Amino acid sequence: MRDEPWRDPARPAGERVADLVGRMTLREKLAQLYGVWLGQSSSDGEADVAPFQHELVDDDMNWPELIKNGLGQLTRPFGSAPIEPAAGAARLAQLQAEITSAGRFGIPAIAHEECLTGFMTHCATVYPTPLAWGAAWSPDLVEEMAATIGASMHAVGIHQGLAPVLDVTRDVRWGRTEETIGEDPHLVATIGTAYVRGLRSAGIMATLKHFVGYSASRDARNFSPVAIGPRELADVLLPPFLAAVRAGAESVMPSYADVDGVPPAANHALLMELLRETWGFDGTVVSDYFSVTFLELQHQLAANAGQAAAIALAAGLDVELPNVRCYGTPLLDAVLSGDVPESDVDTALTRVLRQKCALGLLDPGWKPPQPSVVDFDPPEARALARRIAEESVVLLSNDGVLPLRPGVRVALVGAQADTASAMLGCYTFPQHIPSAKGGVVIPTLRESLDVTYAEGGEEAVAAATDADVCVVAVGDTSGLFGRGTSGEGTDATNLELPGADLLDAMLATGTPVVLVLLTGRPYALGAYQDRCAAIVQAFFPGEEGGPAVAGVLTGRVSPSGRLPVSVPADPHMTPTPYLTPPLGRLNDASSVDPTPAFPFGHGLSYTTFAWSGFEGDGMNVSVNVTNTGPVAGAEVVQLYLHDPVAQVVRPVVKLLGYAKVRLAPGESRRVSFAVPPEATAFTGLSGRRIVEPGEVELRLAASSADVRQTFATTISGPVREIGPSEERDVSVTVR
Repeated sequence: MRDEPWRDPARPAGERVADLVGRMTLREKLAQLYGVWLGQSSSDGEADVAPFQHELVDDDMNWPELIKNGLGQLTRPFGSAPIEPAAGAARLAQLQAEITSAGRFGIPAIAHEECLTGFMTHCATVYPTPLAWGAAWSPDLVEEMAATIGASMHAVGIHQGLAPVLDVTRDVRWGRTEETIGEDPHLVATIGTAYVRGLRSAGIMATLKHFVGYSASRDARNFSPVAIGPRELADVLLPPFLAAVRAGAESVMPSYADVDGVPPAANHALLMELLRETWGFDGTVVSDYFSVTFLELQHQLAANAGQAAAIALAAGLDVELPNVRCYGTPLLDAVLSGDVPESDVDTALTRVLRQKCALGLLDPGWKPPQPSVVDFDPPEARALARRIAEESVVLLSNDGVLPLRPGVRVALVGAQADTASAMLGCYTFPQHIPSAKGGVVIPTLRESLDVTYAEGGEEAVAAATDADVCVVAVGDTSGLFGRGTSGEGTDATNLELPGADLLDAMLATGTPVVLVLLTGRPYALGAYQDRCAAIVQAFFPGEEGGPAVAGVLTGRVSPSGRLPVSVPADPHMTPTPYLTPPLGRLNDASSVDPTPAFPFGHGLSYTTFAWSGFEGDGMNVSVNVTNTGPVAGAEVVQLYLHDPVAQVVRPVVKLLGYAKVRLAPGESRRVSFAVPPEATAFTGLSGRRIVEPGEVELRLAASSADVRQTFATTISGPVREIGPSEERDVSVTVR
């Protein structure tokens, strides 16, 4: 047995995997292509963490029977119920021991977990939600966070993280807006690939989701049909995924939505022709939870589970998650009957085993880690969570009332100010698992500010009347499938501000009002932007969000966040992302004004910045930025492209690059952007990505609407088609 080539770590991975595939029975092969989700029950639909979970989980799961031929994946061994860290590590090690003992080859399972806002398990650090990552405009911070998350997962035997979400926001009424990084593909790509790099540096496989189109659903409803054109798909939704694949992401999760009549899990052109053949992706494609089953039950593409399995496998989907409904007995029968060629199974199996080989799971003597002491929320992780939260807070407006001056009488009102869950998105353990209690300390805004507090009603009116400044905290409660106001399956019909009645009552007192928003999406602020003395936006800032927001209010922190999404003015019109063509702007053809209350990229500071020394030389532009104020701060220099004439309709402006520049008082830095022609590419009339010659404008700006300098330049040469390997980003240097 020791002489079998697949057991020899010194041999090439391809040789080892091919040898192992040749030794396996069909049942043993299929066992590597699905996961098992322990501890789930169909009895409580109110606790679902995946669509239709209570209808689809198996209450009669026979663990010994399931693992006798081996097992591909273990689904969420830490994240399905509260478990102490050390006990969770011991339990996972025991499960792996049972799997390796039961199967003929002794191959461990890949254990995967959610990790969007931290290792999603009891007692683990809860970082800000991805929309806050976008608001921080700091890839370096996100990479450091992901490396920290990955290290905690790796230490207890997790191999794969189901993150990052690379969906580009199209309609912020969508409940999963909080899980996205923003509405611009370049911002999503740069922040998302930083997350991938961080996770991979810790030895954890990143999983890109949800590939692709999911965020563009009709009416912003979760799991709703998606009807988009090929240019929106190619120029807005696909670029972050391509960037992350090029950054080395090992796994991709297709969306379970229906995109122009074809669910991605059944789309051979997407998963095989584009992802694998054109982009060169060589990792695994894993299903979103139950999405193979949905091909039969929701999309009606298959008459039974076997047909659903055949469609998904042929499309290029390698692993069925979270449990086995289609890739087990139904797929076995389909292969034995000749309806599915065994070569399709072998192709998927080879990809799975190649990953297991890279993880060391095929090596003799492999043992899972079994730490006796585990701290998922150490002080350094909390400090990092606070720093990200602080850098993500966006000061939208300020008449000078902020920062709060010493001695000023402050009234803090609103239930959100005294609620720990106000800091948490739906992909955090406390919000994801309703039965979870405790785990990590989450200071509220009230606990972080030493001021008078009233929840609401007459007490709040009295407190505001007697104060010099009233801080009103309103926002969302995140939860899944309607268990809240934001989150997966918790979509909105309009963007009316939660807590508007309380805010109106406080404004009526005549006391200057500081509005603090703790939300998972932007809400319409047209009715309040000129009535509030200041507006502070925080997107679910995590376990240290209370101290972070308090730091901004008191001036301990100079705000440096910038909007990753536009803030609409009117709550009842469909929100318009900033990436809109000319007809999407205000014009005389319609009585509806789509102009946002606050534009993409906007954010204020407690210091001032002077921009000077503008220079442009062809496709290279630069500027000096100086902190001319009294406190340290950070300016976000943004570079946009305006294409005056093109062969297809183009957005008015498009983000090309950015730099977050941290400056002490009096300090200056020079920010330079080098723009390769490929960075201006778009999908032309041919349906291919092209670089088109002609005049373009490069705009240095403090937001998508605050342009500081424009440079006209020309792209020379013929119209040129480019492939994925020729895509280029802008080079940014700060000196």
